[in-house]
Amino acid sequence: MSELLKVEGLRLNYGPITALKGVDLNVEEGTIVAILGANGAGKTSTLKVISGLLKPAGGKIAFDGANIAGKSAHKIAKMGIMQSPEGRHVLVGLTVEENLRVGGYNVKDKAQLERNFERVYTLFPRLKERAKQQSSTLSGGEQQMLAIGRALMGSPKLLILDEPSLGLAPLLIKDIFETLKKIKEEGTTILIVEQNALATLKIADYAYVLELGKISMHGKAEDLMKDERLISAYLGG
Repeated sequence: MSELLKVEGLRLNYGPITALKGVDLNVEEGTIVAILGANGAGKTSTLKVISGLLKPAGGKIAFDGANIAGKSAHKIAKMGIMQSPEGRHVLVGLTVEENLRVGGYNVKDKAQLERNFERVYTLFPRLKERAKQQSSTLSGGEQQMLAIGRALMGSPKLLILDEPSLGLAPLLIKDIFETLKKIKEEGTTILIVEQNALATLKIADYAYVLELGKISMHGKAEDLMKDERLISAYLGG
């Protein structure tokens, strides 16, 4: 497997506060890589720097062989990194279909755009049923499906997910995570930030634990699930 994303020594400041203190992580093509950690650990900040929503104070980010550190978010999206943000942020004044079309704004090939619609509707049949509905009328779970579907519409090489299980019922979380496995099987690489450590480690290939802006642990997901420190800190003993 080849390396799709390599982050080295990533630093981020919020004014006088250093939020990221030299984060290193690698994402290999065709894998699911998780970033775990408590609230305030720097998980979302890491994703925002990778996707260009925040400018780093230092460090390197290489995506598909190109340096993307400090590039604007729309240029990074064009290169193939699409993000489904924490809190979903669906466009409530638009229908489900219109939301998805916004996600595919970079895709100029009409045939590819149609294939992307087909892919999203196959992964999330409920979105097809509700294609003409206002997105504001969807349940929380359906809005999460829409947020992921919208990101997939951009034909991502790397799909970034920020807390996809947040606020969802356990059955819905199970469905979403099963769908993430299918997305990986179809060839899309995934970088996921989650507080639901156990569910995430079950589908991830590799994981990093972030504490106060630094990586405190990392390894194969199956190994971390057996690690005593991780069990006591994040898996409820």
